[in-house]
Amino acid sequence: MRASRSFRRAQSTVIGYGPIMAETGDPEPRPLVWTGTSLRLLDQTALPAALVHLEVDDPDELVAAIRRLAVRGAPALGVAGAFGVALALRRAERDGWEPGRLDAALGRLRGARPTALALAAGVDAAAACIPDGLAAVLAVAERLAAEDEAANRAIGRHGADGVLARTTRRPLRVLTHCNTGSLATAGWGTALGVIRELHARGAVEVVHVDETRPLLQGSRLTAWELARAGIDCRIQADGAAAGAILRGLVDVALVGADRIAANGDVANKVGTVGIALACAYADIPFVVAASRSTIDPDTPAGADIPIEERDGAEVLALAGHPIAPPGVRGFNPAFDVTPAHLVTLLVTEDGIVT
Repeated sequence: MRASRSFRRAQSTVIGYGPIMAETGDPEPRPLVWTGTSLRLLDQTALPAALVHLEVDDPDELVAAIRRLAVRGAPALGVAGAFGVALALRRAERDGWEPGRLDAALGRLRGARPTALALAAGVDAAAACIPDGLAAVLAVAERLAAEDEAANRAIGRHGADGVLARTTRRPLRVLTHCNTGSLATAGWGTALGVIRELHARGAVEVVHVDETRPLLQGSRLTAWELARAGIDCRIQADGAAAGAILRGLVDVALVGADRIAANGDVANKVGTVGIALACAYADIPFVVAASRSTIDPDTPAGADIPIEERDGAEVLALAGHPIAPPGVRGFNPAFDVTPAHLVTLLVTEDGIVT
């Protein structure tokens, strides 16, 4: 994305997969931080090669960052949406926007990732406080961030208890898909938070990390977080997941969710439903870890969840290099839906949901 006054690189540190705590000074990098006048984003598209921060002080620049996945993950998007309202309100007050222009900016922000329920919820929660001023909006955003991190740590504890109660082998061989760690949340992580809690209890042997095509959130982000945490992991092609499960190399699969329908159907990163099917066939637990805010009582079933379709060009190239013949079109749904009957455990901060 073209750098501008409102969307600019704050700093860039070239790094590798190994521990970089000493280089960054932060054992758990945050995906976004409010600076007082802008939103500082950790550009996840640059990982793992470089640690790049982006300064955003315009709501449409935040929309662009969300759409290109510089910031991503349902919980992080909820917090970003709330801070985006603050950006919009500051710009509106500074430039004298008409009310309709502010509403339009919030609408664009709300719809930047249509499958992720948390983004729209974060925007709505903060926007409700606009009549009370910027301080009130920022208070909502800060509260959402604090509540999310506390919820994630509770999810980790409940999830670890549930997994250990339903598995017998020790230590565990875990499989995970996409990224559900600190980078995708306000801190700690959901499914990756469960893995971190299991690791703290000495219960993890290895984590099989799906690369997560086409944008490789598993190999670029999840493996990076696991390596920093000292948790042994192996990156595998997405197509290897079902075979690894059926060969008996996996004891439990742990994934997150972007939206959960009222009947328990789960929308998550594309490729998730195949893992659930393999787990059902192999009779091992398929566990979904997500905050209660991800459950959408207004969406009856998975078939009613809007599935974001991204640019087909993303599946026609790898690291910017074409991997398909010219003229061939790509089909690129960002999510799929796993039926509720394939979910062994649904874990929220409230415990095991039945």
